[in-house]
Amino acid sequence: MGSIIGGLVAAAIGLIWFFGGKLWFELWVVVKGVLPLMLVGGGLVAIIAGVSSIKDKIVAKKEEAAAKASERKKE
Repeated sequence: MGSIIGGLVAAAIGLIWFFGGKLWFELWVVVKGVLPLMLVGGGLVAIIAGVSSIKDKIVAKKEEAAAKASERKKE
C-alpha cells in the first residue's frame, strides 16, 4: 500500500515539474539520445535470442536422432 501511495506522489510531482517547468525541449533531447541506444540494444538481444533458438533446435534434433539410434540398438 505504501509503494502505491509513494508511486502516485512521485508521479504527481513529476507531472507538475514537467508541465510547470516546461521541460519539453529537454525531454526531446533525452529521447533523441536514448532511443538509438535502445534500438541497438534491442536488436542485439533479438539476434542473440535467435541464435540461441537455432542452437537449441540443432541440439534437440541431435538428441532425437541419438534416442532413435539407441532404440534401434535395443531391438
